[in-house]
Amino acid sequence: MFGYRSASPKVRLTTDRLVVRLVHERDAHRLAEYYAENRAFLRPWEPVRDETHCHPSGWQARLGLIADLQKQGNAYYFILLDPDEREIVGVANFSNVLRGSFHACFLGYSLGEKWQGQGLMFEALQSAIRYMQRQQRMHRIMANYMPHNQRSGDLLARLGFEREGYAKDYLLINGKWQDHILTALTWHDWVPPR
Repeated sequence: MFGYRSASPKVRLTTDRLVVRLVHERDAHRLAEYYAENRAFLRPWEPVRDETHCHPSGWQARLGLIADLQKQGNAYYFILLDPDEREIVGVANFSNVLRGSFHACFLGYSLGEKWQGQGLMFEALQSAIRYMQRQQRMHRIMANYMPHNQRSGDLLARLGFEREGYAKDYLLINGKWQDHILTALTWHDWVPPR
């Protein structure tokens, strides 16, 4: 099939304080723990989640679908782990990967409440974005944030994302349609895949 990759990619990146790697099916318990522990904290920033988002059985099903997306090169779901790889600190997802004449994707992310304010997401995203640009040949990475989420806006600006627009009622977040500021990072040194 055109664009289909036969094996699930094995990606493990390290930074000064984190391991950033693609999820695999053995991560169901850790992901359930991350979302259960941070449920109240993440609620204002995410879609309404059902109860299965906090249970390993719900993540088993999701991870099977994610594995297929990763094999096909359509999405890359990273988890951010402490150096000993015992606890998930956060997540970073590159979804809706398109190639052809676009070579672009969307970035979404979250960081656990107890890890806020330490620069960990900046550190992780620098590494993950570099992978997406250099290995997956993404020319454009788009990330959007709600206007009242200044921390996210500051993070994206620090990473080099530029504001491109404003979308009214863009995403259904916590049960309410929310406006979003649209940003993108363009890789000016992009060269076509071999």
